[in-house]
Amino acid sequence: MSHKQKKPFLPLNIAVHTVSDTRSEETDTSGQALVERLKKAGHNLADKQITKDDIFHIRAVVSQWVHRDDVNVVLITGGTGFTVRDNTPQAVEPLLVKKVPGFGELFRAISFQEIGTSTIQSRALAGISNGTLIVCMPGSPNACKTAWDKVLVEQLDASHRPCNFVEHLHNAQQSEVASNCESRP
Repeated sequence: MSHKQKKPFLPLNIAVHTVSDTRSEETDTSGQALVERLKKAGHNLADKQITKDDIFHIRAVVSQWVHRDDVNVVLITGGTGFTVRDNTPQAVEPLLVKKVPGFGELFRAISFQEIGTSTIQSRALAGISNGTLIVCMPGSPNACKTAWDKVLVEQLDASHRPCNFVEHLHNAQQSEVASNCESRP
């Protein structure tokens, strides 16, 4: 099968987790930017939560979502910096079965074009846990827009070739996309 063969789009169920000690639903511009973008792309919002920046609060929410059959992707915004209250990477990394180091590297490379060397302050990361993709990005709306528009929109689209993350997600194993998955050399 050619890697150029078109695959159908598969709407995913995506949960959005805003990590912040100060944001509310009314002031969560980063979480809202992600919700708007995922819906515009044709995906479903499975859940949305705001929790304080605490390792165990973050880990509890993410652990619940990766065990739900109706959540394929978890997008986390906030807590990826270097302050004492930035705990997202420490909370999420132990839950990851497979890390996706390329996400953080690519995000910082793209961000460098937008914010210069300040991008080094981001500990953005991604990985897979229980068939669920978990993506951690900075808490600014612009960072979320960059991550979605320049990386995630394609990688969460089953029709993107030569590869994407959809075929690795637990609900995709039951879909037409997975049954037509091509083998990679």
